[in-house]
Amino acid sequence: MYTEEEVEPLLEDETQPLVQETEGKTVPVESKNGKRTEGGGGGDAGGGPKYSVFTWFVVLGLLGVWSSVAVVYFNIVDYDTVIARAKEFRMNFSEVLQGKLTAYDTDGDGDFDVEDAKVLLGLTKDGSGSANAESLEEVLNILAEEGSDWIYGFFTFLYDVVSSPLEPGEEEEAAASEMMKEEEEVEEGGTASSDDGEVKGLGAFYLSAVFSSNLFLSVVSPAKKKKPKLLNKFDKTIKAEIDAAEKLRKKGKPDEALKAFERLVQQYPQSPRARYGKAQAEDDMAEKLRSNDMLQRAINTYREAAELPDVTSDLLRATLKRRAERQQFLGRMRGSLATLERLVQLFPEDIGLKNDLGVAHLLLGDNKGAKKIYEEVLGVAPDNGFAKVHYGFILKSENKIAESIPYLKEGLESGEPGTDDGRFYFHLGDALQRVGDNSAYDWYELGHKRGHFASLWQRSLYNVNGLKAQPWWTAKETGYTDLVKVLERNWKTIRDEALAVLDQNTGHFVPEEENLREKGDWGQYTLWQQGRKVGNACQGVPKTCALLERFPEATGCKRGQIKFSVMQPGTHVWPHTGPTNCRLRMHLGLVIPKRGCKIRCTNETRYWEEGKVLIFDDSFEHEVWQEAESYRLIFIVDVWHPELTQHQRQTLSPI
Repeated sequence: MYTEEEVEPLLEDETQPLVQETEGKTVPVESKNGKRTEGGGGGDAGGGPKYSVFTWFVVLGLLGVWSSVAVVYFNIVDYDTVIARAKEFRMNFSEVLQGKLTAYDTDGDGDFDVEDAKVLLGLTKDGSGSANAESLEEVLNILAEEGSDWIYGFFTFLYDVVSSPLEPGEEEEAAASEMMKEEEEVEEGGTASSDDGEVKGLGAFYLSAVFSSNLFLSVVSPAKKKKPKLLNKFDKTIKAEIDAAEKLRKKGKPDEALKAFERLVQQYPQSPRARYGKAQAEDDMAEKLRSNDMLQRAINTYREAAELPDVTSDLLRATLKRRAERQQFLGRMRGSLATLERLVQLFPEDIGLKNDLGVAHLLLGDNKGAKKIYEEVLGVAPDNGFAKVHYGFILKSENKIAESIPYLKEGLESGEPGTDDGRFYFHLGDALQRVGDNSAYDWYELGHKRGHFASLWQRSLYNVNGLKAQPWWTAKETGYTDLVKVLERNWKTIRDEALAVLDQNTGHFVPEEENLREKGDWGQYTLWQQGRKVGNACQGVPKTCALLERFPEATGCKRGQIKFSVMQPGTHVWPHTGPTNCRLRMHLGLVIPKRGCKIRCTNETRYWEEGKVLIFDDSFEHEVWQEAESYRLIFIVDVWHPELTQHQRQTLSPI
């Protein structure tokens, strides 16, 4: 984004000479590439430019396009030809558009022209102006609504200007072919849209004409997108009233917008668009007030809008989709599932809706239902990246490691929206590690570069930024020296209570259930989970629990556990990472065989000792081997990361 100081020279150096050139003066001036052309200053001394705002857009836009195409590819610019073609193409706005824009005449000359646009942008010659964002937004909305007819004509003209004047040689033809290839790739990229699905193509064009030299690439895509039809026949008759209410909402005045839409709904109860606007305003108010009750009102109003007669298909789709999203946000997962099922019934050809339905099943923990949905999607769209990556995720959760890899990999490689998620990089890397494929670290590195992981080694997904990150810690570094001393001084008491609750016949606790073992037996006896005591577990080890009650950094750690861990000989725990960087993990050795037990964290391996505490950050990759001849017993105590504030410890969600 240019600063005000940078934009002013842009307009003075490039725009004004070209606009003045059309007044008929023939003073030679030097073009950007050193060629001489006819043109120069002139025009009426007492007034501003006499051309329509669209001509200004064309000329300014062509500066960017022609400079990019002619200078970069052909090194030739003939501005006379450009201006002549612009004058040929020049179009007058409709009476409706002229009438609407006249209200934004800032210099009193009776129309909306270049000088008025410069005032709205804060680009006055004395440098003292500031952008009038509110009025500018209104102008852009008007252009977006009323300018759709001539925007298509502009692109036809632009292509004609770019292609017809030149007769390139072989090298130039190759360059032109490459340029068109790049333009086609951009056209396939999709567009940005507003909250209610209305594409702001002309607004994007207007701003890129002022701030960007790459105009053609900035605006081809919006022109290709079909504008959704949200108004039925009746709603078109009250469009002005709907637009007035909608303008309040888009200007960040949800309370006023809600009142306006409520009046419209009361006056026109059968208007789907008015009801939809009311739901959107309630939605905005819920966000502003942080109110679940208001959000539930919005969810109900979205339903009412969808149930009205004569609702357009585009409005029906937008209404129900937003309703499903807000239901999920509010935790109404089954309600969201029902809404999405209705959407899929209404629009069975929409693959995106089916993918959303699969996610709804996953959010309910219904992997089987989600798997069926994604199998249906891949049956009709076998290259759909979103379905592939989610299907691979489900296969891995079923421990079908090798089968999951191609789906996860191809889904990520597709680059489709919704696939660039840290969980998928996490599980693809984990699956590759389990089959002995070291390319796992290539995917972890890519996940790090994409911002999903803190580093190649630290791959937790639920993090607080800025916390000190290192794999191994000392007691002094944590600040929890008192806790470490209590654990080490009382290790025999803790050990004896652990042995008392250990099943003497099997030497086992409850088996580990996180699917982290390649082989062997690994059991756990949990005392605290997510900052709360687990059932009656402390009754079996009362002294141990009494010792820990004094240390809220451990018992109050909502993102950790306190538990005994017993591992039998022949056990190997896969390389893995914990879920969060908000905790550190202490291991107190209780029963440690002399040989064969070790733990690796990143690239450093350490060994337990009876009565001693090891401290590491389990958000870093770690791996465990138990190759001794008897079991290994340790006491695990998770504590808050020492750099977390008291407020963060109280407000972070449990894991």
